Amino acid sequence: MTDDTLSPLTPEDVTALFTRADGQFLFARWGRPIVPVVFGVEEATVAILKGAIEAVVALAGHRMAETDPELGANLMVFFLRDWSELRETPNLDRLIPDLGETVARLDAAEANQYRAFRFDADGGIKAAFVFIRMDAALSVVPAESIALSQVVQTIVLWSDTAFVGTSPLAILREGGPAILKPQIADLIRAAYDPALPVAATDPSHALRLAARLGRPQ
Repeated sequence: MTDDTLSPLTPEDVTALFTRADGQFLFARWGRPIVPVVFGVEEATVAILKGAIEAVVALAGHRMAETDPELGANLMVFFLRDWSELRETPNLDRLIPDLGETVARLDAAEANQYRAFRFDADGGIKAAFVFIRMDAALSVVPAESIALSQVVQTIVLWSDTAFVGTSPLAILREGGPAILKPQIADLIRAAYDPALPVAATDPSHALRLAARLGRPQ
């Protein structure tokens, strides 16, 4: 995808954003209301994150709820200082298969974020688990930017390479706040068009998304 902040997305751009490193096209959006819970930060940061969730959910035209009848909370966000903390979190191995191997892989890669998803029978997202390791790089990023970036990357199932080397956010003026790139916002709105399925594996779905970009909502 081009990194031009204001350039509209082409059908090829949209296809790339949902085509994984192994060549598989895979699109999914949330199929149920989002119920978030945040761990590891003070209340002020929790409020910032939940505010970002509310804003992106409203952008998508989706819904939030107080509880999920199956899971209680279905969007769990964890802030930590070291990946080893995941091994010490009670019952987390029930949510993340092969937790030990995952922690070892994240540690070896010196990663500072990780997202895992679970899906309903129809392929829609039913749960997401977001892990943010506050390393030196993230520690200097405003909490608002971290929150918005993570929520945007969780509102749909993007490709595992979608934002490698780029970001869904942009800073339009020096010293100004980070904002969601307009073309990414447009694509999120298109992804939640009720006329479209909650999940798709055929690349033609990208054409249906691209055809909806720029339409009034």
